Amino acid sequence: MIFVTTETIPGKEIAEALGTVRGSTVRARNIGRDIFAGLKNIVGGEISEYTKLLADAREQAIQRMLQDAKRLNADAVVNVRFTTSQVMQGAAEMLAYGTAVKLK
Repeated sequence: MIFVTTETIPGKEIAEALGTVRGSTVRARNIGRDIFAGLKNIVGGEISEYTKLLADAREQAIQRMLQDAKRLNADAVVNVRFTTSQVMQGAAEMLAYGTAVKLK
């Protein structure tokens, strides 16, 4: 399924907007990552464990958003956006959302 961050899809015409679709996941840090991240924080540089954690969370949120779009029989999702929020100390939600559409 096509998904884009733009309002339109080049070369495609939107026939109908089906509504907002979303997918989210809540991920928590773990003690092993936190210890390593603390060390990295002292010396500087990318904290690759957290980078991977967030990349995995984004991918899962996208897949859940696309499942929601399939439930509506959408052909595509436009205006895709991401947001995060802390739900408790050490845990955050990653949310992907957009507008499900039917194409001509």
